[in-house]
Amino acid sequence: MISSNNQAGLASSYVDHLAGERRLSPLTCQSYAKDIAVLLKLAETTSLEQLQVHHIRRFIAQLHGKGFSGRSLARTLSAWRGFYKYLTRDHGHASNPCAGVRPPKATKALPRTLSPDEAAKLLEFPVDNDLMALRDKAMFELCYSSGLRLAELASLKPEDLNFSEGTARVTGKGGKTRIVPVGSRAADVLKEWIKQREILVRHGESALFLSRYGKNISHRSIGQRLKIQASRQGISTTVHPHVLRHSFASHVLQSSGDLRAVQEMLGHSSISTTQVYTHLDFQHLAKVYDAAHPRAKKNGGAPV
Repeated sequence: MISSNNQAGLASSYVDHLAGERRLSPLTCQSYAKDIAVLLKLAETTSLEQLQVHHIRRFIAQLHGKGFSGRSLARTLSAWRGFYKYLTRDHGHASNPCAGVRPPKATKALPRTLSPDEAAKLLEFPVDNDLMALRDKAMFELCYSSGLRLAELASLKPEDLNFSEGTARVTGKGGKTRIVPVGSRAADVLKEWIKQREILVRHGESALFLSRYGKNISHRSIGQRLKIQASRQGISTTVHPHVLRHSFASHVLQSSGDLRAVQEMLGHSSISTTQVYTHLDFQHLAKVYDAAHPRAKKNGGAPV
């Protein structure tokens, strides 16, 4: 029987493969590692080669019973399936017991967004002579202006910005690079931040956005600063960087109706991922209808 240490070693080599060969982001690799650790724990003394379809179905049922959502289970099962594909291809395992196993159906939750007025309110905070406030404003303006993921925002370098063309070069999932537009308001505050950045930057640091200690700001710090700023600006909903990305997509789609353009700007490999924002757009239109159409009012409204 393969020892638990050997199995953990296989899991570690798979995560290295994801990072080195497939060039997945550190956060994605951490997520895969956690999901595979769950599999090893559930398997207990049964080796990976001995696991069968009925084992996998039982594990999924156990996780479901512990309160895992359908979406979480789908992600977990996808990680296990990918791990076994790697084991069958590179380590001589006979079969993939995850093939054909389906998770419980997930309730499709629409992404949370800010209204255009809320987004404007969030970003209208004074900078004065506060260097950290200037940095925050530059980060949040760019995130909303260009629909960036958190990891994309944190990994930007000054040379990725092209002010003459009004664009930024972004490295997204899988190491794929795309060019995104940068709005004039974001560009103005970014230019000012780049000037002031020289006061903070440590020798050898290449990141655009820095902590107060002159090093690349962490993902956690960006999220915390945004949450604090939203609270200061009187935004009642919890705001995290992905809410700005969702808001960007929803607002651009409402204005343009160009789903393909939104797909390209977001860096989605499949347009089906982007189509969720059409549902948000419909919700917006439905609210407008309910507020404005006479026949939508509960009392029947005036005849039309």
